[in-house]
Amino acid sequence: MKPIEKKYIKLRTILIGFIFSMFLFVIGARALYFQVFCSSWLSRKAANQYERSLILPGERGTIYDANHREMALSIDVASIVAYPANIEDPAATSEALNRALQIDVNLLKQRLTSDRSFAWVKRKVTPKEVKDVKALGLKGIDFMPEHQRFYPNKTLAAQALGFSGIDGHGLEGIEYYYDSYLKGSTCRVRVLKDALKRGFDAEKNVIPDCSGNNLILTINYNIQYLAERALEEASVKFNAKSGMAIVMSPKTGAILAMAHYPFLNPNSFGDFDQNLWRNRSITDLFEPGSTMKIFSACAAIEFGGCSPDSIFFCENGKYRIGKNVVRDTHPHGWLSLQQIIKFSSNIGSIKVGEIIGPEYLYKTFRSFGFGEKTGIDCPGETSGGLSHYNRWSKIDAGAISFGQGVAVSALQLITAASAIANDGVLMAPYIVQAITDQNGRLIKSSSPREVRRVVSIETARAVKKMMGSVTTEGGTGVNAALKGYSVCGKTGTAQKIDEKGTYSDEKYIASFLGFIPAEDPEIAILVVIDEPQGNHFGSIVAAPAFKRIAHETVNYMNIPLTADKPFERLVDMRIDTGGAEVIIEGGNEKIRVVSGNGARG
Repeated sequence: MKPIEKKYIKLRTILIGFIFSMFLFVIGARALYFQVFCSSWLSRKAANQYERSLILPGERGTIYDANHREMALSIDVASIVAYPANIEDPAATSEALNRALQIDVNLLKQRLTSDRSFAWVKRKVTPKEVKDVKALGLKGIDFMPEHQRFYPNKTLAAQALGFSGIDGHGLEGIEYYYDSYLKGSTCRVRVLKDALKRGFDAEKNVIPDCSGNNLILTINYNIQYLAERALEEASVKFNAKSGMAIVMSPKTGAILAMAHYPFLNPNSFGDFDQNLWRNRSITDLFEPGSTMKIFSACAAIEFGGCSPDSIFFCENGKYRIGKNVVRDTHPHGWLSLQQIIKFSSNIGSIKVGEIIGPEYLYKTFRSFGFGEKTGIDCPGETSGGLSHYNRWSKIDAGAISFGQGVAVSALQLITAASAIANDGVLMAPYIVQAITDQNGRLIKSSSPREVRRVVSIETARAVKKMMGSVTTEGGTGVNAALKGYSVCGKTGTAQKIDEKGTYSDEKYIASFLGFIPAEDPEIAILVVIDEPQGNHFGSIVAAPAFKRIAHETVNYMNIPLTADKPFERLVDMRIDTGGAEVIIEGGNEKIRVVSGNGARG
């Protein structure tokens, strides 16, 4: 080889080596730049290519009954997701998913052809749907773990519990009211994709513990069940539109049961009429009818100078007030205040109201809590309807004294009656007794809270005695009498207002309100039946349901039998110009004669 050729080859080798060296230097410098100065940016960019974060709500806390029995809990379920970029044939995939999941094909196509890297196909599917979709072996379809609310007792206490939606937010009832405590904190879950944008390890993602807090109710599972069965029986027997029943502890205000009929299954609340969703015991108003007479009696004793033996002339069943005529179901002449309650005389209640006067009648009703919210820890509570006494006409005052022209909720009514049972002290009702975290540590608790003294101990005990006579022979509530126990109660039968704004002769609300045992009441019970058919009297429709709930509850609570203590019975009465002499079984006692215009004798 000639020297010139060797020199040319050497020069070319040096040149090529230099060029390659420059390339290596540039690559090395670039690599150094990216590794040292751009590492964080590159890491984020790389993660964005194979990771996607999903924001999921944490598991909701569990709701327990008073004995720590699960009433509402969250269970693990799967949701079906799609990665549109990895779906080769959206049309065929949509058809296949439609057959397995019963979702509209056009909606599926829209989701599977979107520009997003991730799309929900169906949230919180059943195990069968998971199995069916897995069997299809579809590319670009995966499964994501989630939580779903589950109510193991189905319809039990459904309206009180309420329910939560697909995103884990409470929508009704206790679930809604305590949503801030029950809902878990937000969890961030990673979805991994390979270079072809296929999801992998989605099912292996572990959702961190973001659980909410637990609730412990005052509701007792067993008492709730007993109340619902008795309410269902009465509602079905009389083909009623609906029914409500509440069981309360008069000494504490704790709600032991809150039942509604027709039933609701919160596991599938969307399949039910929305009118069944709400807790009607606290949201709905009705005219209470004769159950209000016990509160008029309290006013008569507290402010009207009356006693249970004060007597009133009941006009032989027909009493005119202006253009209006008030009638009793059965005509009566002279009745004592106790007998007015026992026989449920409307005219007698009007005469009592005339003695008291509108101002004190109104003040008594307000003191018992009518016309204001009880403050129970449930959403949607109504304050009721009680107009100021300055707006009452004479017939208004008369009607309100026997429970028409005033509107109450079931909760207001039983809370007020519980004040009589509790020797005149009104207690605030409540339904959640404690809130705990997932480890059982106490976060918040509720205890019995005294609202105010409504009437004196003497007045409360006198009215209890009068209510006890209602369930004895001849009383309107004899169907609520319970062998071995002294029962205090009051029947109620109220006409409903029709579409024309007048009282209907066909639509009624039948109720029975009472507590047991009379000497030391442990439970108060209210049964309300809306629009019963065939018979509309509270004594026939609601009293037997009260009796069944009371009988099974005292057995469950192991409340001891009480000695039979029959209330004094009126056996004779003589009236002359000098006054009245009333003969009471067990001895003679002379008392005042009181008419609608005042007292004589």
